[in-house]
Amino acid sequence: MLMKEYRICMPLTVEEYRIGQLYMISKHSHEQSERGEGVEVVQNEPYEDPEHGSGQFTEKRIYLNNKLPSWARAVVPKIFYVTEKAWNYYPYTITEYTCSFLPKFSIHIETKYEDNKGSNNNIFGSEPRDEETEVCFVDIAYDEIPERHYKESEDLRYFKSKKTNRGVLQEGWIDSQDPIMCSYKLVTVKFEVWGLQTRVEQFVHKVIRDILLLGHRQAFAWVDEWIDMTMDEVREYERATQEATNLKIGTFPPTISISETPLPSSTRSGPNSAPSTPLSTEAPEFLSVPKERPRKKSAPETLTLPDPGRRDSIFKLPSFFSWNSSPQPE
Repeated sequence: MLMKEYRICMPLTVEEYRIGQLYMISKHSHEQSERGEGVEVVQNEPYEDPEHGSGQFTEKRIYLNNKLPSWARAVVPKIFYVTEKAWNYYPYTITEYTCSFLPKFSIHIETKYEDNKGSNNNIFGSEPRDEETEVCFVDIAYDEIPERHYKESEDLRYFKSKKTNRGVLQEGWIDSQDPIMCSYKLVTVKFEVWGLQTRVEQFVHKVIRDILLLGHRQAFAWVDEWIDMTMDEVREYERATQEATNLKIGTFPPTISISETPLPSSTRSGPNSAPSTPLSTEAPEFLSVPKERPRKKSAPETLTLPDPGRRDSIFKLPSFFSWNSSPQPE
């Protein structure tokens, strides 16, 4: 198990970010959906918790085979998805990720939002924690972002909001910015498989950190697009964006059966906080059985056994069977 706490400050208030977060997730999901990857909603309904009060529970299946590193794609099935379960009691949320193909793998994320500079060292104080839990401060303006995700329009070192007059974020902006809020995330990654645990858990944390950096960076870079929205307007934006995303990523075959006909949107209770993916009985092209391919020239057509009568005849396995070498993550 590897636990880390991430603290991400933004030049917003917690109340403003309630709208900004919903807008960012919808737009980001649409931009990142490609090559048949997408989200299937299994459950989305209001949830009442005795401690946290009213909230929203969602369960999703996230298809992301192409997002995996090469060494992981080599061992997972073509139809690969992660199950996400989330309990949203904003400004407090709990999110869990599991994978049926990897029963010993899980991610648990507990999130709290406060109007401060990330100075609350006891925000998760009621939870049992390892004293050596690493605290990672994420700077949305000056931390390095993966090159494939860089956009000049989202570079907060040069961006200035026209509607809020916030920005440009200079070095040390966290100390002088007003307003300012912090997203605290306690992330626990478990992959209890001997020989792979450390490598996988470290890799997953790296991916999570990149996602947190990009998402929070975009939330502020797009502030002029959502700052004037009401909750009803951002919900409508979610619905329209999800329809466009569904067209972009395609549909998935049904994996569970709840009813013979889908319920109309008007019968759903609670806000539609999760994207809705229509179900189809036909699998998209990317899930079809791959066509037969010619064998690689490196594979021997026949296997010649060694001649026991010759001393110099030594049979060796091809190099690709060596257990001492493994492909590196992309």
